This record gives sequence, C-alpha cells and structure tokens, in this order.
Amino acid sequence: MRKLLNAYFDFSKGEFNGLIALIVLVVLIAVTPDVYRFIMPEPEDPVIEQLAVKRLEFGVKQPRRFNDRRVTKENPKKERSYSLFPFDPNTINIDDWQKLGLSFKQSAAIIKYLEKGGKFRKAEDLQKMYTITPEIYKRISPYVKIEDKYAGNIKAKALVPKETKIIEINEADSAALIEIKGIGPAFANRIIKYRARIGGFYRKEQLLEVFGLDSIKYEEIRNQISVDGQKIKRININIARLEDFKGHPYIRYKQINAIIEYRKQHGNYSNIADLNKVAILDPETVERFAPYLTF
Repeated sequence: MRKLLNAYFDFSKGEFNGLIALIVLVVLIAVTPDVYRFIMPEPEDPVIEQLAVKRLEFGVKQPRRFNDRRVTKENPKKERSYSLFPFDPNTINIDDWQKLGLSFKQSAAIIKYLEKGGKFRKAEDLQKMYTITPEIYKRISPYVKIEDKYAGNIKAKALVPKETKIIEINEADSAALIEIKGIGPAFANRIIKYRARIGGFYRKEQLLEVFGLDSIKYEEIRNQISVDGQKIKRININIARLEDFKGHPYIRYKQINAIIEYRKQHGNYSNIADLNKVAILDPETVERFAPYLTF
C-alpha cells in the first residue's frame, strides 16, 4: 500500500505510519457509539411503554415537542388545550391528566408515582411533582377535591395529642426511667447510681450533676419527670458516724471529720445554723447538704 501511495505522493516512513494511525482513529470514533449502544442498551420502562401502546391502539397522536423544527414563524407553537373540572389526583387516569393540560409524559410520570404507592393528601402535594409547573398548579389547584380516605389520615394524626407520662425519679427503676424520652439504658444506670450516692433527689436540677447529662438533655426531659423530696435518705447528724457520710458527693472527708469532732467538743447540733459554726464548712456546702440531715 505504501508503494502505491508513493507513486502519487512522496511519503516518508514516519508520515505513512502517522496516516495509518489517523485512519484507525477515525474508524474507532465512528464505531464507538454503535459499540456503546450494543454493550449498554438503554433501560426500558414498562409503564411508559404500556401507556405508549395504549395511545397507539386508540390512535392518539403524539404531542409535538417544544423543539420540533417543523414549528416555524409562519406556524407558531400553540398553547396546549385543556379543560378544567373537579378531580381527585389520586384516582383520575392518564387521559384525564391530559385533559387538564399535561403532556403524555407528564401524565405518565404522575401515574407511575401513584402505582409505586405515592399519594396526594392535600392540593399542595401536587407541587412536589416536577412535571407540574407553577403555572399548571395555579390553574388546576382550585379544582382539586381529595377524598377523605386520603386526607383523613393526616387530620386524625394532628387531632390525637401524644400523652406525656410523668416519672417520679426517686423511686423509678431503670425500666421506668427509659420510658422518659431522651433517656436510654446508659443514662438510666447513671441516674440510679448517682441517686444512691446522694440519697435521692430533692429537686430536678440535681440531674445536671449526673455524668454526661447536660443542659440540653435536661431541657428535653424536665417536663417528663417529678421529684418527691420526702423520699430522700436523711442522716441524723447527732448520731452519725464517719461511715454514714462515706461517698456523698456534697461533702469531703475533712469536713465530715470536722463535723464529728465539733459535736464531741460542743455537744449535739440543734439546727442547720449550728453547722455554720464549723469553720471548715462554707455556706454553699451547708445549703446543699442540709436537705439530707436531721437533728
């Protein structure tokens, strides 16, 4: 082939190889679309095909596309004709949608949505369909009449308030605590362990002292709980020993020892004010610890 070309053209070896490569590249580009369609055929949509067959059976003419070249200045594109009537978007068929002014493909997309379990519960739901433009929605929305069996579910849910159960946290076990929305097994166990350390809760805000229970979690649960301050465990400060205060988070070992030593030297405490006489106790500690003491 090279000799034949050299009879008419003066090709070097490199130019000849370049020409062959160019011809091969052109051939590959030409056959690539056919090869791709053979390997990756377009998926078929049985719903669209069935609807298309139905149109052909009844001799319905396919609507002209907006970019149809046959539409010229002498024959401008006309607005799609339509007729308006009361309808339930959950029950009308593809022909009714086209009567409302939608194209065949737009109507088919809505029918496919319904066949897959979709429902229109109110007129505004039509706006979720990309095939229904704002202009079409504005035109047809006044005629939407949805049956009660579709719209009634939403109304029923809105009218039934959810009952809130109040849990008293000083007697609740872990099973009761996890009924509080926002409290799982881990938080329930932490609350119970901390409750045992302090002897019970006398106000809700003490839950903020539980490890990991922050102000956001507290706001979520505070309306679901109650506190009975009479159920806390109290210590008789005039007969208590060091072991009776052990592990309480509101008071330190040195402070407990000072309370006992002061009692030995000055006699029994008559009221909470006497604790302020113990030099090592600050007013804040006395105030926090007071609900757990008897005299």
